[in-house]
Amino acid sequence: MSTLLEVKDLKKHFPVKGDSLFTKEMKTVKAVDGVSFTVNKGETLGLVGESGCGKSTTGRTILKLVEPTSGEIYFRGENITSFQGEKMRKLRKEMQIIFQDPYASLNPRKTIEQIITEPMKIFNIPKRDRNKKLNRLLDVVGLSSYHKVRYPHEFSGGQRQRIGIARALALEPELVICDEPVSALDVSIQAQVVNLMEDLQEEFNLTYIFIAHDLSVVHHISDRVAVMYLGQIVETGQVDELYKNPKHPYTQALLSAIPEADPTIQKERIVVKGDLPSPSNPPQGCKFHTRCPYAEEICRTVNPALKQVSTGGQQAACHFVKEVVEEY
Repeated sequence: MSTLLEVKDLKKHFPVKGDSLFTKEMKTVKAVDGVSFTVNKGETLGLVGESGCGKSTTGRTILKLVEPTSGEIYFRGENITSFQGEKMRKLRKEMQIIFQDPYASLNPRKTIEQIITEPMKIFNIPKRDRNKKLNRLLDVVGLSSYHKVRYPHEFSGGQRQRIGIARALALEPELVICDEPVSALDVSIQAQVVNLMEDLQEEFNLTYIFIAHDLSVVHHISDRVAVMYLGQIVETGQVDELYKNPKHPYTQALLSAIPEADPTIQKERIVVKGDLPSPSNPPQGCKFHTRCPYAEEICRTVNPALKQVSTGGQQAACHFVKEVVEEY
Protein backbone atom coordinates (compact mmCIF):
# COMPACT_ATOMS: atom_id res chain seq x y z
CA MET A 1 0.00 0.00 0.00
CA SER A 2 1.17 3.54 -0.76
CA THR A 3 1.68 6.08 2.01
CA LEU A 4 -1.06 8.72 2.06
CA LEU A 5 -0.04 10.66 5.18
CA GLU A 6 3.31 11.00 6.92
CA VAL A 7 3.84 12.95 10.14
CA LYS A 8 7.40 13.76 11.25
CA ASP A 9 8.29 14.98 14.75
CA LEU A 10 5.01 16.91 15.06
CA LYS A 11 4.75 19.27 18.02
CA LYS A 12 1.97 21.52 19.27
CA HIS A 13 2.73 23.59 22.35
CA PHE A 14 0.23 26.00 23.91
CA PRO A 15 1.35 28.97 26.03
CA VAL A 16 -0.75 29.31 29.21
CA LYS A 17 -0.67 31.57 32.25
CA GLY A 18 0.99 30.31 35.42
CA ASP A 19 -0.94 29.10 38.46
CA SER A 20 -0.41 32.23 40.54
CA LEU A 21 -2.61 35.33 40.32
CA PHE A 22 0.36 37.51 41.25
CA THR A 23 2.76 36.59 38.45
CA LYS A 24 2.77 36.99 34.69
CA GLU A 25 4.85 33.86 34.25
CA MET A 26 3.85 31.85 31.18
CA LYS A 27 3.99 28.06 30.99
CA THR A 28 3.97 25.81 27.95
CA VAL A 29 1.56 22.89 27.63
CA LYS A 30 3.20 20.30 25.40
CA ALA A 31 0.00 18.78 24.04
CA VAL A 32 1.80 17.04 21.17
CA ASP A 33 5.51 16.56 21.67
CA GLY A 34 7.36 14.87 18.83
CA VAL A 35 4.85 12.54 17.19
CA SER A 36 5.83 10.60 14.04
CA PHE A 37 3.82 8.02 12.08
CA THR A 38 2.58 7.08 8.62
CA VAL A 39 -0.88 6.14 7.37
CA ASN A 40 -1.26 4.04 4.24
CA LYS A 41 -4.00 4.62 1.69
CA GLY A 42 -7.17 2.70 2.54
CA GLU A 43 -6.18 1.68 6.06
CA THR A 44 -7.34 2.72 9.53
CA LEU A 45 -4.83 3.90 12.13
CA GLY A 46 -6.23 3.83 15.66
CA LEU A 47 -4.88 6.54 17.98
CA VAL A 48 -5.55 5.69 21.63
CA GLY A 49 -4.69 6.93 25.10
CA GLU A 50 -6.07 8.55 28.23
CA SER A 51 -7.95 11.83 28.16
CA GLY A 52 -5.44 14.65 27.85
CA CYS A 53 -2.75 12.59 26.11
CA GLY A 54 -2.88 14.77 22.97
CA LYS A 55 -4.59 12.46 20.50
CA SER A 56 -7.36 14.90 19.50
CA THR A 57 -4.86 17.76 19.23
CA THR A 58 -2.75 15.55 16.95
CA GLY A 59 -5.72 15.06 14.62
CA ARG A 60 -6.61 18.74 14.55
CA THR A 61 -2.99 19.74 13.96
CA ILE A 62 -2.72 17.36 10.99
CA LEU A 63 -5.74 19.12 9.45
CA LYS A 64 -4.22 22.48 10.45
CA LEU A 65 -7.31 23.44 12.41
CA VAL A 66 -4.59 24.45 14.85
CA GLU A 67 -1.15 25.40 13.55
CA PRO A 68 1.73 23.09 14.48
CA THR A 69 4.55 24.49 16.60
CA SER A 70 7.08 22.46 14.63
CA GLY A 71 7.44 19.26 12.64
CA GLU A 72 6.35 18.27 9.15
CA ILE A 73 3.12 16.92 7.64
CA TYR A 74 3.22 15.19 4.24
CA PHE A 75 0.02 14.41 2.34
CA ARG A 76 0.41 12.32 -0.83
CA GLY A 77 4.14 13.04 -0.67
CA GLU A 78 3.75 16.84 -0.53
CA ASN A 79 4.83 18.87 2.48
CA ILE A 80 1.69 20.76 3.55
CA THR A 81 3.07 22.12 6.84
CA SER A 82 3.39 25.67 5.54
CA PHE A 83 0.18 25.69 3.47
CA GLN A 84 -2.00 28.74 4.09
CA GLY A 85 -4.99 30.49 2.52
CA GLU A 86 -6.10 29.23 -0.89
CA LYS A 87 -3.63 26.34 -0.95
CA MET A 88 -4.99 24.98 2.32
CA ARG A 89 -8.59 25.65 1.30
CA LYS A 90 -8.19 23.46 -1.79
CA LEU A 91 -6.72 20.70 0.34
CA ARG A 92 -9.80 20.70 2.59
CA LYS A 93 -11.59 18.69 -0.10
CA GLU A 94 -9.18 15.81 0.53
CA MET A 95 -9.01 15.93 4.34
CA GLN A 96 -12.09 16.06 6.57
CA ILE A 97 -13.03 15.46 10.21
CA ILE A 98 -15.88 13.80 12.10
CA PHE A 99 -16.25 15.57 15.44
CA GLN A 100 -16.78 13.93 18.80
CA ASP A 101 -19.93 15.73 19.93
CA PRO A 102 -22.89 15.19 17.57
CA TYR A 103 -24.87 17.82 19.50
CA ALA A 104 -22.39 20.71 19.44
CA SER A 105 -20.95 20.09 15.96
CA LEU A 106 -24.21 20.76 14.06
CA ASN A 107 -25.60 24.28 13.68
CA PRO A 108 -29.05 24.24 15.37
CA ARG A 109 -30.28 27.08 13.11
CA LYS A 110 -29.71 25.18 9.87
CA THR A 111 -31.60 22.32 8.27
CA ILE A 112 -29.84 19.06 7.50
CA GLU A 113 -29.82 20.01 3.81
CA GLN A 114 -28.03 23.28 4.59
CA ILE A 115 -25.52 21.54 6.87
CA ILE A 116 -24.52 18.81 4.41
CA THR A 117 -24.50 20.98 1.27
CA GLU A 118 -22.57 23.89 2.79
CA PRO A 119 -19.15 22.40 1.88
CA MET A 120 -20.42 21.82 -1.67
CA LYS A 121 -21.47 25.47 -1.97
CA ILE A 122 -18.06 26.63 -0.79
CA PHE A 123 -16.47 24.66 -3.64
CA ASN A 124 -19.04 25.87 -6.19
CA ILE A 125 -20.67 22.51 -6.92
CA PRO A 126 -23.80 23.17 -9.09
CA LYS A 127 -27.17 22.98 -7.34
CA ARG A 128 -28.38 20.00 -9.39
CA ASP A 129 -25.29 18.00 -8.43
CA ARG A 130 -25.61 19.13 -4.81
CA ASN A 131 -29.13 17.73 -4.59
CA LYS A 132 -28.06 14.40 -6.10
CA LYS A 133 -25.12 14.09 -3.73
CA LEU A 134 -27.26 15.11 -0.75
CA ASN A 135 -29.83 12.39 -1.41
CA ARG A 136 -27.12 9.78 -1.95
CA LEU A 137 -25.26 10.76 1.21
CA LEU A 138 -28.41 10.58 3.30
CA ASP A 139 -29.12 7.16 1.85
CA VAL A 140 -25.65 5.71 2.49
CA VAL A 141 -25.62 6.87 6.13
CA GLY A 142 -29.02 5.32 6.76
CA LEU A 143 -31.28 8.39 6.64
CA SER A 144 -34.14 9.28 4.29
CA SER A 145 -34.42 12.18 1.87
CA TYR A 146 -37.36 13.65 3.80
CA HIS A 147 -35.02 14.20 6.77
CA LYS A 148 -33.24 17.00 4.90
CA VAL A 149 -35.83 19.65 5.83
CA ARG A 150 -35.53 18.94 9.54
CA TYR A 151 -33.28 20.54 12.17
CA PRO A 152 -30.65 18.83 14.36
CA HIS A 153 -32.78 18.92 17.53
CA GLU A 154 -35.28 16.59 15.86
CA PHE A 155 -32.75 13.73 15.72
CA SER A 156 -31.23 11.31 18.21
CA GLY A 157 -27.50 11.32 19.01
CA GLY A 158 -26.83 8.42 16.65
CA GLN A 159 -28.75 10.10 13.82
CA ARG A 160 -26.87 13.37 14.40
CA GLN A 161 -23.56 11.58 14.14
CA ARG A 162 -24.72 10.04 10.85
CA ILE A 163 -25.42 13.59 9.65
CA GLY A 164 -21.92 14.61 10.73
CA ILE A 165 -20.48 11.68 8.79
CA ALA A 166 -22.49 12.65 5.69
CA ARG A 167 -21.13 16.21 5.93
CA ALA A 168 -17.56 14.91 6.22
CA LEU A 169 -18.05 12.86 3.04
CA ALA A 170 -19.73 15.65 1.06
CA LEU A 171 -16.53 16.57 -0.81
CA GLU A 172 -15.37 12.97 -1.31
CA PRO A 173 -12.19 13.21 0.81
CA GLU A 174 -9.39 10.66 0.88
CA LEU A 175 -8.49 11.11 4.56
CA VAL A 176 -11.00 11.39 7.41
CA ILE A 177 -9.94 12.17 10.98
CA CYS A 178 -12.49 10.48 13.25
CA ASP A 179 -12.21 12.35 16.56
CA GLU A 180 -13.86 9.99 19.07
CA PRO A 181 -16.94 9.69 16.83
CA VAL A 182 -18.79 7.20 19.05
CA SER A 183 -17.74 8.19 22.59
CA ALA A 184 -20.83 10.40 23.12
CA LEU A 185 -23.24 7.67 21.96
CA ASP A 186 -24.98 4.82 23.79
CA VAL A 187 -23.20 1.47 23.54
CA SER A 188 -26.05 0.00 21.49
CA ILE A 189 -25.66 2.82 18.94
CA GLN A 190 -21.86 2.74 18.90
CA ALA A 191 -21.74 -0.60 17.10
CA GLN A 192 -24.14 0.63 14.41
CA VAL A 193 -22.05 3.74 13.72
CA VAL A 194 -18.75 1.81 13.68
CA ASN A 195 -20.19 -0.75 11.25
CA LEU A 196 -21.48 2.11 9.09
CA MET A 197 -18.02 3.68 9.02
CA GLU A 198 -16.47 0.38 7.93
CA ASP A 199 -19.01 0.06 5.11
CA LEU A 200 -18.36 3.64 3.99
CA GLN A 201 -14.60 3.08 4.05
CA GLU A 202 -14.98 0.19 1.65
CA GLU A 203 -17.48 1.98 -0.60
CA PHE A 204 -15.60 5.29 -0.84
CA ASN A 205 -12.02 3.96 -0.43
CA LEU A 206 -11.45 6.11 2.66
CA THR A 207 -8.43 6.32 4.92
CA TYR A 208 -9.18 6.83 8.62
CA ILE A 209 -7.30 8.08 11.64
CA PHE A 210 -9.62 6.78 14.34
CA ILE A 211 -9.10 8.60 17.65
CA ALA A 212 -10.65 6.92 20.70
CA HIS A 213 -10.13 5.85 24.29
CA ASP A 214 -12.35 2.75 23.93
CA LEU A 215 -9.86 0.02 23.09
CA SER A 216 -12.56 -2.49 22.12
CA VAL A 217 -13.87 -0.18 19.40
CA VAL A 218 -10.34 0.53 18.16
CA HIS A 219 -9.58 -3.20 17.97
CA HIS A 220 -12.69 -3.74 15.86
CA ILE A 221 -12.08 -1.04 13.25
CA SER A 222 -8.30 -0.49 13.08
CA ASP A 223 -5.54 -2.06 11.00
CA ARG A 224 -2.74 -0.51 13.06
CA VAL A 225 -2.69 1.17 16.46
CA ALA A 226 -0.57 3.94 18.00
CA VAL A 227 -0.70 4.41 21.78
CA MET A 228 -0.14 7.94 23.10
CA TYR A 229 0.95 9.11 26.54
CA LEU A 230 1.57 12.75 27.48
CA GLY A 231 1.91 13.94 23.90
CA GLN A 232 4.16 11.13 22.66
CA ILE A 233 3.62 7.77 20.97
CA VAL A 234 4.88 5.01 23.27
CA GLU A 235 3.92 1.97 21.17
CA THR A 236 2.68 1.21 17.68
CA GLY A 237 2.03 -1.89 15.61
CA GLN A 238 -0.46 -4.09 13.78
CA VAL A 239 -3.66 -4.24 15.81
CA ASP A 240 -3.77 -8.00 16.46
CA GLU A 241 -0.08 -8.23 17.32
CA LEU A 242 -0.18 -5.24 19.66
CA TYR A 243 -3.31 -6.41 21.47
CA LYS A 244 -1.95 -9.95 21.85
CA ASN A 245 1.63 -9.03 22.81
CA PRO A 246 1.90 -5.44 24.12
CA LYS A 247 5.51 -4.46 24.77
CA HIS A 248 5.09 -1.20 26.72
CA PRO A 249 3.87 -1.25 30.35
CA TYR A 250 1.38 1.54 29.66
CA THR A 251 -0.17 -0.41 26.78
CA GLN A 252 -0.35 -3.49 28.99
CA ALA A 253 -2.21 -1.51 31.65
CA LEU A 254 -4.68 -0.09 29.12
CA LEU A 255 -5.43 -3.51 27.63
CA SER A 256 -5.91 -5.08 31.06
CA ALA A 257 -8.75 -2.60 31.67
CA ILE A 258 -10.86 -3.98 28.80
CA PRO A 259 -13.75 -5.89 30.43
CA GLU A 260 -14.41 -9.51 29.51
CA ALA A 261 -17.76 -10.37 27.94
CA ASP A 262 -17.97 -13.49 30.13
CA PRO A 263 -18.53 -12.44 33.79
CA THR A 264 -17.18 -15.78 35.06
CA ILE A 265 -13.70 -15.02 33.69
CA GLN A 266 -11.48 -13.43 36.31
CA LYS A 267 -9.09 -11.04 34.59
CA GLU A 268 -5.98 -9.73 36.30
CA ARG A 269 -5.87 -5.95 36.21
CA ILE A 270 -2.64 -4.01 35.91
CA VAL A 271 -3.33 -0.92 37.99
CA VAL A 272 -1.26 2.14 37.10
CA LYS A 273 -0.47 4.08 40.26
CA GLY A 274 -0.55 7.84 40.55
CA ASP A 275 -2.13 10.57 38.48
CA LEU A 276 -1.31 11.66 34.95
CA PRO A 277 1.45 14.31 35.21
CA SER A 278 0.69 17.80 33.98
CA PRO A 279 1.60 18.37 30.30
CA SER A 280 2.81 21.83 31.35
CA ASN A 281 5.32 20.22 33.70
CA PRO A 282 6.11 16.75 32.35
CA PRO A 283 8.69 14.58 34.11
CA GLN A 284 12.24 14.32 32.81
CA GLY A 285 13.34 11.20 30.97
CA CYS A 286 10.62 8.68 30.14
CA LYS A 287 7.32 10.44 30.76
CA PHE A 288 5.77 7.26 32.12
CA HIS A 289 8.43 6.58 34.76
CA THR A 290 6.43 8.23 37.58
CA ARG A 291 3.76 5.54 37.21
CA CYS A 292 5.76 2.61 35.85
CA PRO A 293 6.50 -0.47 38.02
CA TYR A 294 9.65 -1.23 36.00
CA ALA A 295 11.26 2.23 36.22
CA GLU A 296 15.02 2.45 36.91
CA GLU A 297 17.42 5.37 37.13
CA ILE A 298 17.92 5.54 33.34
CA CYS A 299 14.16 6.03 32.92
CA ARG A 300 14.33 9.19 35.04
CA THR A 301 17.00 10.78 32.87
CA VAL A 302 16.77 9.40 29.30
CA ASN A 303 13.58 9.52 27.23
CA PRO A 304 13.56 6.29 25.16
CA ALA A 305 12.95 6.49 21.41
CA LEU A 306 10.60 4.18 19.55
CA LYS A 307 12.47 1.07 18.45
CA GLN A 308 11.40 -2.07 16.64
CA VAL A 309 10.63 -4.86 19.09
CA SER A 310 9.19 -7.58 16.84
CA THR A 311 9.56 -9.00 13.35
CA GLY A 312 6.06 -7.72 12.53
CA GLY A 313 7.15 -4.08 12.77
CA GLN A 314 5.86 -3.41 16.29
CA GLN A 315 7.66 -0.50 17.99
CA ALA A 316 7.85 0.52 21.65
CA ALA A 317 9.52 3.36 23.54
CA CYS A 318 10.86 1.56 26.62
CA HIS A 319 14.32 0.84 28.05
CA PHE A 320 13.26 -2.54 29.43
CA VAL A 321 11.08 -4.16 26.78
CA LYS A 322 12.52 -7.63 27.45
CA GLU A 323 11.81 -7.47 31.19
CA VAL A 324 8.32 -6.04 30.65
CA VAL A 325 7.39 -8.80 28.19
CA GLU A 326 8.76 -11.58 30.43
CA GLU A 327 6.60 -10.49 33.37
CA TYR A 328 3.43 -9.81 31.36
